[in-house]
Amino acid sequence: MEGIVTQEFDTVSLATLHAADNETLDALPFGVIGFAPDSLVTHYNKFESAGAGLRAANVLGRHLFYEVAPCMNNFMVAQRFEDEPELDATLPYVLTLRMRPTPVRLRLLRGPQGATRFLLIEREPAQ
Repeated sequence: MEGIVTQEFDTVSLATLHAADNETLDALPFGVIGFAPDSLVTHYNKFESAGAGLRAANVLGRHLFYEVAPCMNNFMVAQRFEDEPELDATLPYVLTLRMRPTPVRLRLLRGPQGATRFLLIEREPAQ
């Protein structure tokens, strides 16, 4: 998947994410969490692993909104994936679980094709 590494948080497409392998997702400069319709995590890239302090081995196969990121189990994130059959939305957010409050931008991606949904996390650079 040449060229995906140069993709930006705001412009990478759902189709590109669906076609990418784990090595390609690991090279992206933002967090990528892919999950199935039952919210079990299927993809967890290295950038997100480092930022969250969670190893992929401890996250893959777990329920995203109950076990991995319960701070996102609300109407702004989890419920939108349930309610909207097509979704490409970016929102400011503050992560709070297992860390000091961390401002981020989230990008929620879901489409009618492909079962995998994606949550992208862009952390603010250190000041």
